[in-house]
Amino acid sequence: MKSFNGRVAAITGAASGMGRALALALAREGCHLALADKNGPGLLQTVAIIKASTLSPVMITTHTVDVSDREAVQAWATDTFVQHGQVNLIFNNAGVALSSTVEGVDYADLEWIVGINFWGVVHGTKAFLPYLKASGDGHVINTSSVFGLFAQPGMSGYNATKFAVRGFTESLRQELDLQRCGVSATCVHPGGIRTDICRSSRIDANMTGFLIHSEQQARADFEKLFITDADKAANVILHGVRHNKRRVLIGRDAYFLDLLARCLPAAYQALVVFASKRMAPKPRAQVLETNDESRL
Repeated sequence: MKSFNGRVAAITGAASGMGRALALALAREGCHLALADKNGPGLLQTVAIIKASTLSPVMITTHTVDVSDREAVQAWATDTFVQHGQVNLIFNNAGVALSSTVEGVDYADLEWIVGINFWGVVHGTKAFLPYLKASGDGHVINTSSVFGLFAQPGMSGYNATKFAVRGFTESLRQELDLQRCGVSATCVHPGGIRTDICRSSRIDANMTGFLIHSEQQARADFEKLFITDADKAANVILHGVRHNKRRVLIGRDAYFLDLLARCLPAAYQALVVFASKRMAPKPRAQVLETNDESRL
């Protein structure tokens, strides 16, 4: 797919971040849009931004959708086809984050993140795939993460969902290659992207004193790692689609961690443990002892 002009793209998580940036970039190229998000007011803001920034007369439809709800996603796909007459691209972009230890994580939180990050991708892929095939020229773009290539402590739920998206999409791509049906698939692995994911993430209390000093400090430190803006990320993704890439890495941090995992597929874990120990809060007794020594 070398051009997006006149095509129809469905995008989840379109109320902010990469979803909004993708919608704006596609609209500028004359691509019609079917936008979905759980945040209805955010969707309307996205539409307003597109209309104020784009000269191309594109058709935009919006649906308030929880991607973890299979029936809701299926209804959105059906409505999109009816309203637009075709669908060429589905960007399964919606995602959330969760920080917790494996031992302490609540089952409800695990079900929440799996429902959005993994099942949301499955629902979007399966609901739209028949319409993509009918178009004769379609593409599935699923957002994993650099943490679908590289694991870290305290993020087991997030790692699990993003590794799952990677495996699901790579298997899908191979099936589509075998079928030669005119549809392809790309798995996206962003590093730190400046979006709202940090503010919407859940951080369990069991992380305090283990890997973080406080929830507020953790969110602030996490946002410092967001080194790539959403507009840049959207452009990299669309470049990958044009070139039919199987995997798209976004940001120098993603390239670095991917290289580390490739060169040290098992040993990188020991490096992460070492770094985590150095950055983790010191036990109070150790802090007091250090302060006492400083007075001597």
